[in-house]
Amino acid sequence: STSVYDELILPLLHRMPNLEELDLYLIVNCKTEFIDGNNLKNNIFNHMPRLNQLTFNIRSIISHRNKINLPSNEDIQHTFRDFTDNKIISCVDYFPENKYSHCHIYSYPYKLKYYNEITNNFPGGLFKYVHEISLFDERPFEHEFFCRIAESFPLLEELTVINKKPQNCKRYIKTENDNQDLSIIKYPHL
Repeated sequence: STSVYDELILPLLHRMPNLEELDLYLIVNCKTEFIDGNNLKNNIFNHMPRLNQLTFNIRSIISHRNKINLPSNEDIQHTFRDFTDNKIISCVDYFPENKYSHCHIYSYPYKLKYYNEITNNFPGGLFKYVHEISLFDERPFEHEFFCRIAESFPLLEELTVINKKPQNCKRYIKTENDNQDLSIIKYPHL
C-alpha cells in the first residue's frame, strides 16, 4: 500500500482492539495495489476482533508508472465476498492520459454530504445525504450520465465538472430523418 497507510493508520487502528464501530474515510496513494476487501479483512478486521460495524469510504490511487496489471472492478468486488453484513460498492477507473488509476470502495448506503470524482463508471444508486459532487473523467460525459446523476443525487446543491472532452451525442435521434433535442435535466436544489 503506502507508507502513511501502513506506518501510521494501520498501527493506530491495531492499538484499538476493543473498538466495536469504525467510520473510516481515506484517500490513499498506493504503490502497488488498491485497498480492497482482502486488505480490510487482513489489516483491520483480523486485528479488531470486536469490530462489528465498519462504515468506510476509501479511494486508493496508483500511478501507472508503478504497476501495469491492475484489477478490474469485478476483481475488487469479489474481494468483498465475505462482507455479508454490508453492501459494498466499488468503482475502478483508469486514466491513461493522466497516467494513474483509482479505486473507490464504500459501504452503502453512503452517508457523507459529498461525493468526489464521479466518473462515467458511476454505478448509480440513491445518495440522499449528498449535497455536493464533483465529476471527472478523460472520456466525455453524455446526456444519459447527467440523467443518472440527477436521479442519484436528489438534494444536490453544488456540482463541479472537470472534463475537457466535448459531448458526442448532442441530439436524440429517433430515426435517420427525425432528430429531436435532448430532454432538459432538472436539479431542483442546484
